[in-house]
Amino acid sequence: MMPTFEGVEHRSSNLDSGGELVLLSLRLLLNLLGILTASSRRQPAPGMEMVVKKYQQKFKKVRDEMSRWDKLQSRLLSQFRNASAIIERLKVLQEPKNYGQLICVNGIREAILGKQMESLQTILISMKKTLEEFHGVVISLEKILRDGRQQLKGGSMSPSTNQMQLRIGIRPSLADCLEGLRLIHEMYHSEYQVKASIVSALALKLSASDLGVLHQLLVDQPNIPKEEVQFIFDIILAEEIC
Repeated sequence: MMPTFEGVEHRSSNLDSGGELVLLSLRLLLNLLGILTASSRRQPAPGMEMVVKKYQQKFKKVRDEMSRWDKLQSRLLSQFRNASAIIERLKVLQEPKNYGQLICVNGIREAILGKQMESLQTILISMKKTLEEFHGVVISLEKILRDGRQQLKGGSMSPSTNQMQLRIGIRPSLADCLEGLRLIHEMYHSEYQVKASIVSALALKLSASDLGVLHQLLVDQPNIPKEEVQFIFDIILAEEIC
């Protein structure tokens, strides 16, 4: 609140000397300057509003990458289910007793097993290609984050710590933007590593329960909590909600 001069005239009439009057005036002036200085520190740096808008555009690119991830997720789940079905089937086909009278057909067991192994290998190759596309999303998110950091370092504007925290209306602060980009990249990078480990695990001898656990892990994507991601976007793109 700006200082007022109410009561100054009354107090000055009781001063014993001109020196005390000067001292009082100086104190009032210093108080006024202090408040004005504090206020100026909270003002946005020139062009900061435009910088925030540029960050909001980056989050729209992030949203596009997230949509691409969701499509890849559906594909990977389908591939995993197909691979799991073959792996479980192989355990049955390896037992001669499960062929009944067909076991008398020369080479039938080897032929069926070979065909199933070929199908499994084809699916595993497809899954690795899908993983490469997941990695492409992570790289894109990393680039968006890196560009966001560089935008402040390389630009003409060098905001102070207070200005980094400052919000303009319902728009996010620069700190909100950078932290949001960092968190989203971290989430998706961690989840990519989990997916890569799960795909690699398919080369091991897994039980049906093991496959079920891995499938559920793929479905849940524990490193990408939807509520937290949505909360970030609600802050950054609040204008779209209002």
